[in-house]
Amino acid sequence: MNLFNIGVNCCRYVFGTIYDCEVIGELNIPKDGACLVASNHVSFFDPPLAGIWIQRPIHFFARKTLFYNNKGHILEGLNTIPVDRDGDSDVGAFRKVLALLKAGEVVGIFPEGTRSTNGVIQSAKRGVGMMACRAAVPVVPARVFGTFEAWGKGKPLRFDVPLRVIYDRPIYPQDFDPGENDPNRYQVAADRILQAIAKIAYKS
Repeated sequence: MNLFNIGVNCCRYVFGTIYDCEVIGELNIPKDGACLVASNHVSFFDPPLAGIWIQRPIHFFARKTLFYNNKGHILEGLNTIPVDRDGDSDVGAFRKVLALLKAGEVVGIFPEGTRSTNGVIQSAKRGVGMMACRAAVPVVPARVFGTFEAWGKGKPLRFDVPLRVIYDRPIYPQDFDPGENDPNRYQVAADRILQAIAKIAYKS
């Protein structure tokens, strides 16, 4: 068993036993072929919570500064992609993602680029639209609920908060890509992807 699978099993145990955690729509993840999973971002809990229920390996970004010392080997084993703080200008990370998608892999992205400080969805980063348009693969909108209350930025860790992750049906390039003739093509695509995330409602 590799490090990624060990990490997935550990996180499933934590979120499945310590927290009241519910997963909806995981069958919306394609069983094969490349895709992007795009989620909102309010907590350090979001990458594992959005990724561990997918029955396929998934790759997420992590700040390049976290890869120093021995942590780099661990993060690489967990399928993380090092990226500069300003991800829109990181050509190396961009090429790595395109190569993974070309190989039929799943990549997780956060269109907002960083954690929301108040739990409200922020504006989308243009680089996400560029990535989605260049890759021309399906995008699965996902939304996590409860992680801001459980461990939001500047908040103490709590275990009494119910967590929920919802995966919506994939959207396809024709749904989010306005085409090469649009001067704001990549920002429009990023905004459309984020809108697909924002419309996911907490279902009782």
